[in-house]
Amino acid sequence: MVRTPLTQSERERGELLGTLLRQARGERSMTQIAVAAGLSPETLRKIETGRIPTPAFFTVAALATALGISLDTLAAVCTPDPAPPHPPTPPGDRLLTRA
Repeated sequence: MVRTPLTQSERERGELLGTLLRQARGERSMTQIAVAAGLSPETLRKIETGRIPTPAFFTVAALATALGISLDTLAAVCTPDPAPPHPPTPPGDRLLTRA
């Protein structure tokens, strides 16, 4: 199975997640947080540096628990603002598609 390349915004969101996790870790050691989350310190390092920009949900949940951050907070910080809605297309400008 071939994985679809990440978009620039996905990479940026991963870097943002990593920065947030690093800030939340504060003075605690990477090993301490990784062990508390059930991860290897190397995996946590890769997430914090953006080398793993899209970690699995349960990995993020475990890190959030170990760091005392709610998933709502992580989502709010790492989710881009929604795009403004597109104005409705006038009926005469719709593209025709084959049935």
